[in-house]
Amino acid sequence: MSDMRQLQLGWCDGLKPILKTIGVLLVLCVGSAPAARIGDVVDVHGIRSNPLMGTGLVVGLNGTGDSALPSAQMLTSLLRREAGVTLSPNDLRSANIALVMVTAELGPWDQPGATIDITVSAIGDAGSLQGGMLLATELKGLDGEVYAVARVAALSTNSWSVEGRTGTRATKNHPTVGRIPNGANVERSALSRFVDVVGQQRIVTLRLRRENFTTAERIRQAINKQYPGSAYAPDPGTIRVRIPDAVGQERQVQFVDSIMQMDVEVDVPAIVVINERTGTIVVGGNVTISETAVTQGGLVVRVKEQQFVSQPTTPFTEGTTAVVDDTAIAVEEGGGPVILMPKTVTVEELANALNAIGASPRDLVAIFDALNRAGALHARLEMM
Repeated sequence: MSDMRQLQLGWCDGLKPILKTIGVLLVLCVGSAPAARIGDVVDVHGIRSNPLMGTGLVVGLNGTGDSALPSAQMLTSLLRREAGVTLSPNDLRSANIALVMVTAELGPWDQPGATIDITVSAIGDAGSLQGGMLLATELKGLDGEVYAVARVAALSTNSWSVEGRTGTRATKNHPTVGRIPNGANVERSALSRFVDVVGQQRIVTLRLRRENFTTAERIRQAINKQYPGSAYAPDPGTIRVRIPDAVGQERQVQFVDSIMQMDVEVDVPAIVVINERTGTIVVGGNVTISETAVTQGGLVVRVKEQQFVSQPTTPFTEGTTAVVDDTAIAVEEGGGPVILMPKTVTVEELANALNAIGASPRDLVAIFDALNRAGALHARLEMM
């Protein structure tokens, strides 16, 4: 392990107790960017899930259902259609039924006969869905077609809610939302297509989750190294890959999988993200600071860059005179100690100096904001 890497690890270990003391979470991305699989940083165009929803009824509640009329009206219509019984909604108004919204996600490869999970949420003023039974419900896509049917099943909210006679209430978790694993049967598929045919060529399009010129170029080079001339990047967020003619349709999945398993070095942008509400600061490893000085309350921060001449001091020895760059950071608070770091000016060094004297989260946020406004912070600053 190099001396620089040892210094980085030692700095991080020493900073942990200081961060706990001042109550701020500072995440620093130091060192070179690690290699990641291409499949972990891109999505294949055309592969996505589809939202489904439907309106249903939950019955069998123990007095925790709706008091409004719509749930009774829906139950009346259901009994008229299924059992031929005509009743008035006022005859069925009780707190044992609840009008609910049933939602699900239809996966890109779900075939008829498969099962999917569903979520059941109260629409009216039901107090709890615990112990209720969901009636069969059609789940439709945004095109109005039925893609799945939620079967009759008991739902569990993993919660409880109790209320005393005086109005005192105790609740655990969220009793008006429940989930039924494998609660719906797929009736119609919406299969995705990940291969586009353009002319006589088959194309697979990869979408970077975070657009970046450098990462897109590295992915293109990695793919072309194994499959020469097959990949090109029309923009920083897209890489298009031509499937070689030697790869038949039966091997298309294998071809895409081989691409997804390739390692590529992901470019880390120079960015500082600050969440002032929680005191969280995330700093990219490529962030640097120019020569500057910052005063925050009783806290003074100075960043200075200078050059000095280095030459041999012993006569008749080998060596040459050279100009050496030197950088120092000084932090003062109420006449306290001055911390000097003769290295390149980076944000991690500044943060180390600030935390060493116990700077508060508000001080850190204000200093980074001031550095950005002064043009001394060479990074994009994002406030959450």
